Amino acid sequence: MELDSKDRKLIALLRDNARISVVDLARALGVSRATVQNRMRRLEAQGVVTGYTVKLGAELSSTAVRALMSIKTESAEEPGVIAQLRGNPQVTAVHHTTGRWDLIAEIQTDSLASFNHIVGAIRLLPGVSATESNLLLESFE
Repeated sequence: MELDSKDRKLIALLRDNARISVVDLARALGVSRATVQNRMRRLEAQGVVTGYTVKLGAELSSTAVRALMSIKTESAEEPGVIAQLRGNPQVTAVHHTTGRWDLIAEIQTDSLASFNHIVGAIRLLPGVSATESNLLLESFE
């Protein structure tokens, strides 16, 4: 699907503030309210925009530690590694990737001690040959 510059700017404005009024969106885009509403309906219908949400500040978030773990696996063991990762409630997503690493796991937990335990457990999974973890300090969504 093709997104023009106004669509991309509309999405950026909504990412910044999903509660921004249609009037303010129209003003920022230099178009009418009806045009903004039509574009929003089209983006929703095409599945580009799937919802609007509230983002909590870091001080209110119940998850104190967030990280990305890059994982190298033995090819034959990869499906089992993925199944084990998906079964861990602190692993919020698993991504199959290209390049040096086979998988990237998103991890969320409440403390560094808990994170250390999760990392240790993942490293011991059969088929995991190497890992690298990166703590997320700040995110810009």
